[in-house]
Amino acid sequence: MLKAERHKYILSKLKEDSRVITTDLAMHLDLSEDTIRRDLNELNGKKFLKKVYGGGIQITDNHPTIFDFIITSEDEKIKIATKALPLLHDGQVIIMSGGSTNLVFAKLIPPSLRATIYTYSLRIAMQLSQHPNIDIIFIGGKMQKNAMVTIGMDVIKVVSKIKADICFIGASGINIQQGLTEIDYEVSIVKKAMMEASDKVVTMFACNKLNTKVPHVVCELSQLSTIVTDLNPKDPRLDEYWKSGVSIL
Repeated sequence: MLKAERHKYILSKLKEDSRVITTDLAMHLDLSEDTIRRDLNELNGKKFLKKVYGGGIQITDNHPTIFDFIITSEDEKIKIATKALPLLHDGQVIIMSGGSTNLVFAKLIPPSLRATIYTYSLRIAMQLSQHPNIDIIFIGGKMQKNAMVTIGMDVIKVVSKIKADICFIGASGINIQQGLTEIDYEVSIVKKAMMEASDKVVTMFACNKLNTKVPHVVCELSQLSTIVTDLNPKDPRLDEYWKSGVSIL
């Protein structure tokens, strides 16, 4: 299909639905998501639409939507999230924390995957709501507005009753001595509950988080099943982490 034909199709869908989703367009047009992203970027540059995370929306004077969240260092986070995709399998029960890397991961989950995913992140719940085969369960509670996640005892009570196969948690900091650490105390408590409810614990983070710490401890390194970073697993910076017994992707 020629570029002009793709653009015409994208704009027609935009007119019908007021927004377009990258994964849907790629599926309908039998093209890669990278091709669709380039088309959306070009249409955004020509002011035919507004490029947002996960697709595009009509240009209006309305307030930003949940899909307008800007992902910093997105290419780096795509690299990390792609490494973690083989950890997913049909039939899994999964818990996901908030964070931009997990948001990118949610976007990359293959359309064919059939799973149940619990999350207390509104952004991730909205992203997964577009997935055709995932049962998404949003865990309600007090909203932490800056991060768009729920916190508090209501969240912990729900998480404590889940029997999950795997959880994916973000990292504000990680080092050999303290392990995984979190900036916000209430979020650290929710993450601890996630870990206790899951058979496997996976944390994904960029290498700039390596050997850093923030105030609230989530867990020791030995409690993690897998670390996923943008580094080569054989990078010398990861040597001490291997010694803790954790798997590294």
